[in-house]
Amino acid sequence: MAERPNLVVAMRPDIVDLVLPAPLRDRLAALATVHPRPVTDFGTGTSGPGAGGVDSGAADARGTTLPADALAATDILLTGWGCPPLDAAVLARAPRLAAVIHAAGTVKGHVRPEVWQRGIAVSSAADANAGPVVEFTLAAIWFAARRALGGAADYHRGLLPAYGDRRGADGAVVGVIGASRIGRGVIARLRAATAAYRILLADPYVTPEQAAALGAELVSPDDLCRAADIVTVHAPDLPETHHLLDARRLALLRNGAAVVNTARGRLVDTDALTRECASGRLDAYLDVTDPEPLPPGHPLHSLPNVLLTPHIAGAQGTEVQRLGAYAVAEVERWIRGEPLLGAVRADELARIA
Repeated sequence: MAERPNLVVAMRPDIVDLVLPAPLRDRLAALATVHPRPVTDFGTGTSGPGAGGVDSGAADARGTTLPADALAATDILLTGWGCPPLDAAVLARAPRLAAVIHAAGTVKGHVRPEVWQRGIAVSSAADANAGPVVEFTLAAIWFAARRALGGAADYHRGLLPAYGDRRGADGAVVGVIGASRIGRGVIARLRAATAAYRILLADPYVTPEQAAALGAELVSPDDLCRAADIVTVHAPDLPETHHLLDARRLALLRNGAAVVNTARGRLVDTDALTRECASGRLDAYLDVTDPEPLPPGHPLHSLPNVLLTPHIAGAQGTEVQRLGAYAVAEVERWIRGEPLLGAVRADELARIA
């Protein structure tokens, strides 16, 4: 850009220091004129999720409303959790807005179609968030391949499996549903693992040749369920993927198979999975559930062959600054006129998370 751009950080103030620690804020200050406070309200009647409404110009522990003159002068929004919806009312008051750089994963919660219609560049740090999810998933697959939950339950009762009954990872069939960035990352890491996995892939947007290039065999979801020892889900949450693993497909899984879900809870029929796990036929490693959070007293909480974690597969704690670093690098690229690595296009919304 010919002139120094104006940048506003739109996210909950309680996460700013995690996402944008001082060195990253210094990089931003060298690039643009940064509004002094993170905002959670654009003064158009909508606030960010969980941010709460505040009076125009007022600030509290949850954030502040961006004054109208500052919104009118904004060139770049660096967004995060708690950003308000970017709808027609906001855009009408932000004539200079040219880029929305999201320091988190999905942009579906706040970026409305009008943003793309006006030609505003949109970027997401989903690539930076993918690494921790891939690693978490690989850990779950490794435990599942060895039936670690069942072994731990037996050990708790004082039982030790005979050496010949112990299961290893070599030769395990892993079925990956969805060639998303995380699904592809899981496939790549499985190929690089010391264990000799056989990898199946189900994805309607991938050809057999593309699957082979990834290192997987393309099959239908039903055939994947029939053949896999472990099924790991990496599809987006869309109407057509709701209960992708329903009672019928779960019944196709062989006895002793495991389901890993680090994507979205709605992809799996919780009631059907609960019945299969309660019978002891299937194991489950679930970082997401439907509903989320799973209510206290739900049967899945007490089953020894189910591991439940509270949606922690993505970037956590010190890892969150990876998202901020990715977003700041995107701001640098945009100012230099370079392509955005995390660019999100409107035509991708129907099939991405």
